[in-house]
Amino acid sequence: MEQKGMNTNMDNFETAGNGNSKKQKVFKEIVSWSLCLLGAFIIALLLTKYVIVNAYVPTGSMENTIMPGDRIIASRIHYYFSEPKRGDIVVFRYPDNEEVLYVKRIIGLPNETVEIKDGNVYINGKLLEEPYIKEKAYGDFGPYEVPEGCYFMLGDNRNGSTDSRRWTNKYVKKEKILGKALFKYFPGFKILW
Repeated sequence: MEQKGMNTNMDNFETAGNGNSKKQKVFKEIVSWSLCLLGAFIIALLLTKYVIVNAYVPTGSMENTIMPGDRIIASRIHYYFSEPKRGDIVVFRYPDNEEVLYVKRIIGLPNETVEIKDGNVYINGKLLEEPYIKEKAYGDFGPYEVPEGCYFMLGDNRNGSTDSRRWTNKYVKKEKILGKALFKYFPGFKILW
């Protein structure tokens, strides 16, 4: 009988040991998930700081290419390998308030003259073909001489866009361009380049 009592005590000891083992497994699981989440957070932080720009478009200034409420992804690394080009849709720091991000289309390149006559855009006196615009701009603007290292920006919805024509600081410096728009991801998906 005493031997049976010993077994009972051993059973209780083993059960207590299993409880600690279960607690250790739960603790390891929590640590594992925490490390996974921390790793994902660090990767997301690095991606948004060095690789992509996630932007929200609140207005209709880029209709019909980008609609109000759309969310887009832009590539920060694109312009490490090439120069911005006319027609690129870019995310940049608004020249009159650099805390605000804008999304517009590059129209004028460094050292070019941009002029709008009868709603048509002319670059160095030549008509620019623009199949993407919603409607021609009302009125005449310019001519604007684009400084070295700067870009002249317009929205695709010319009559509903606050862009280079209306800003106090008319041009965006290259270093203020954060990225080239690649695609719209919400609502729906659309390639932008």
